[in-house]
Amino acid sequence: MDMTESFRRDGEYEQYENTYVNPEWPPPPAHQPAAAPAPVSEAPRKKRNRGPVALLAAVALVAAAVGGGTAYAVQELTGSDTVAASTTTSVLPTSKKGDIAAIAETVSPSIVEISATSNSGESTGSGVIITGDGEIITNNHVISGASSIKVTTSDGKEYTAQVVGTDSSKDLALIKLEDASGLTAANLGDSDNVQVGDTVVAIGSPEGLTGTVTSGIVSALDRDVTVSTGEGQQQQQQGGGGWPFEFGGQEFNGDTGSSTTTYKAIQTDASLNPGNSGGALIDMNGNIIGINSAMYSSASSSSDAGSVGLGFAIPVNTVKSDLAKLRAGEQS
Repeated sequence: MDMTESFRRDGEYEQYENTYVNPEWPPPPAHQPAAAPAPVSEAPRKKRNRGPVALLAAVALVAAAVGGGTAYAVQELTGSDTVAASTTTSVLPTSKKGDIAAIAETVSPSIVEISATSNSGESTGSGVIITGDGEIITNNHVISGASSIKVTTSDGKEYTAQVVGTDSSKDLALIKLEDASGLTAANLGDSDNVQVGDTVVAIGSPEGLTGTVTSGIVSALDRDVTVSTGEGQQQQQQGGGGWPFEFGGQEFNGDTGSSTTTYKAIQTDASLNPGNSGGALIDMNGNIIGINSAMYSSASSSSDAGSVGLGFAIPVNTVKSDLAKLRAGEQS
C-alpha cells in the first residue's frame, strides 16, 4: 500500500494535503467520503467531558473560601462597608509571612491616633479602622466623657469623629469618622487560635508618637484584668503614667475607682505605653488578634512611667462578638 492510499483510507487526506501531498500523486477519487469531521468531533467530546470536572473543582474552591469566613458572623451586620475579617488566611504574601517590617507596612494604614478632649483635659489613644468608610474600634477609656474627638490617620489626614456605641464592661467603643471613604480596613483574626509564645506586633501612638511599632510574644492567655468603668477615670493624659487596672487583687498605676469591670486579656511583652490604648496587637499573618488596653508601670511618678513588658490586650473575638451592640448605638 503506498502513502497515498494510506491517507485516503484513513480519511485524512484533506488534513495533510497542504503539507505532504506529492504533486505527482493522483488526486483522491471523487467518491472519497469527507472523513475529516470524525477526528474533529472527538475533540469537542473530550472537552465536554472535562467541563463538569473543572466546574466541580471551581465549586469546591469557592466553598472552601466561603467556609474560611463563616465563623465570623458579624460580617453580615449592618453597615455601609463589611468588616474585613480572616480566621485562617494571611494578608501578607507567603514570602513575607512573619516579616515584622512587612506586617508594619501592611497594617499601619489601618491604625489611627485619637485625641479626645473632655472637661478633665486632653487624652491620646489609638484605634483600629474596621471599615473603609471610617468605623474605628478603640477602648472606651480613650473616649469616655469626650466632648470632641479628632482622629489622625497614618497619612496625616485629620478627621472629626462621633461616638457610635460604647461598652464599658468590655472597655470597648466604636467611633465613626465624618466624611471618610476609601480607608484601609484591618483584617480581624481569630484570637482563639493564639498560643503562648506566638510572636506578635503592636502598633499605636504611645505618647503621641503616631505609628509606633513594637514586637514581642504572647506571654499568657486569659488574664483577669480589672479596669474602671467610671467616666474619665481611665483617660490617658499626655505624659501620664499609664492607666489604672487591677490584677490578682492588687491595683496598678493608680486607683481604679469604685466601679470596675473584669475581662479576659491576652498578656504580651511587646512594649506598650500610654497612648497605645485602643491600638492593635497583630499576629504574624498580619491579622488583628487583640486591642491593646492596659500596661503595668513600676514607676512611682507619672514622669518616669514606661513599659516593663507587662501589657494586656482585649481578644479580638471579644470585639467581634460586641460589634452588633456597638453598631446599634448602645451606650453602657
